[in-house]
Amino acid sequence: MESLSTLNFPVIRGIQSGREYYVTMWTLRTLKQISIFDEQELPPELRAQRVINKARIPEIAGYILDNPKDYIFSAITASIDSEVEFEPISNKPGENRIGMLRVPMDAKFIINDGQHRRAAILAALEQKPELGSETIAVVFFLDIGLARSQQMFADLNRYAIRPSRSLGLLYDHRNGKAKLARLVIMKSDVFKDIVDLEKSSLAPRSGKLFTLSAFYNACADLVEDLASGNLEADADIARDYWETVAKQFPAWTQVRDGKIVASEIREGFIHSHGIALQAFGKTGNALLKGNPSGWKARLKMLQQIDWSRKNAKVWEGRALIGGKVSKVTTNVVLTTNVIKRHLGIELGPEEQRVENAFAEGRK
Repeated sequence: MESLSTLNFPVIRGIQSGREYYVTMWTLRTLKQISIFDEQELPPELRAQRVINKARIPEIAGYILDNPKDYIFSAITASIDSEVEFEPISNKPGENRIGMLRVPMDAKFIINDGQHRRAAILAALEQKPELGSETIAVVFFLDIGLARSQQMFADLNRYAIRPSRSLGLLYDHRNGKAKLARLVIMKSDVFKDIVDLEKSSLAPRSGKLFTLSAFYNACADLVEDLASGNLEADADIARDYWETVAKQFPAWTQVRDGKIVASEIREGFIHSHGIALQAFGKTGNALLKGNPSGWKARLKMLQQIDWSRKNAKVWEGRALIGGKVSKVTTNVVLTTNVIKRHLGIELGPEEQRVENAFAEGRK
């Protein structure tokens, strides 16, 4: 029971770096009821946390509201700026780590890790109060001053590395386009061996030609306004297209078979980079819409393009900037324009606008 002067939480006590800490479960409603010290108006040197980026809150709250049956959050880490009392349920070994933590009502709670999670949860509760009875793990450290809290923030974020975009897409089962790209790769005799499913950039000695993130972008462009919603059927259409493209570049199959080193192909040719893959996706979308019965024959003309990176007359300013491959949106469009023009496909209004600007810049 809580007294008028204390907050009481069932906790598990632990020791880390010689200091006690406590783990508990709070209902999401408790996150709203417990007063968290607001540092937002303090200067950076007097805060223990970064300022909340309010633009992130709707996205995280939407994640909760859109996935009420399978959202997941890691624990929130907080400091308690107060003396506390831990009362074990028993003094027996193995049981003396479980008990009640008594915290003064006027204690300050400072979030060291999870402030955006908390803010998003509060926003979600406004729209869906019934979530209030669900729980989240909270880890409490006893705060011994600002310097310690700032160090905790630095340490908690020191080794926090965001997973690569490719790995995120590989494990994302809510994203329909990611599911499509994965299925096409798994069904393809060519792409399943030349697409790296984990990394978003390829090391010089990588044996792969493309990344999953690049293939995802290309596949999404390919099926734009064409996907039926039937995953298997859409994957079959996409695989047929991509394997037809692959036939125009025998080097891709030779890389798959170990006859050519992947890095040599990437170093020598534009066609084996993500920018070309996405351009093929955009071109394929136009072909499948405008020439649904003859697109395979049209793709044979890809072999007539000089894909060498040494061909600066064609690729510099389009796929290359200063001799290096560029992935920015404008360069993707300019690369697509080369392919579309060679295949006799009319440019769209935006593609034509970008092309005109490019031509004007070269005068």
